[in-house]
Amino acid sequence: MATLEQKLTEILQSSVEDLGCELWGIECQRAGRYLTVRLFIDKEGGVTIDDCADVSRQVSAVLDVEDPIAEKYNLEVSSPGLDRPLFTLAQYQRFIGQEIVVHLRIPMSDRRKWQGVLEKIEGDMLTLVVDGQPQIFVFGNIQKANVIPKF
Repeated sequence: MATLEQKLTEILQSSVEDLGCELWGIECQRAGRYLTVRLFIDKEGGVTIDDCADVSRQVSAVLDVEDPIAEKYNLEVSSPGLDRPLFTLAQYQRFIGQEIVVHLRIPMSDRRKWQGVLEKIEGDMLTLVVDGQPQIFVFGNIQKANVIPKF
């Protein structure tokens, strides 16, 4: 069964692309009685406030018609930012050689949070160099991951 994020991605992908943006990812989080649906968009040259507003209007219209969310929700549209979250293996591939932090669903060596340099991806396995030692993670066990920005 597909998650809400996967269903929303299928429904909204083409609408976001029609506006010249890439749908980077979707997060759904409960905050009290409301669900927050957060869309991350990206595009060459960076995302502007106008891009976010245009995508928000378009996505709101699509969600009104499709009605995939049965409860009250707040819609947020933003750029992924410098500490961008990673959602797909293709996105991880783009950040090989950079430092990332991953939060695991099931702990490995009594740890859920790991930070290191993303070395390689083979199939659905990611190798992260942590304190000089390679650590291998299954993509499906990663709950959340973000790029560590360099200044």
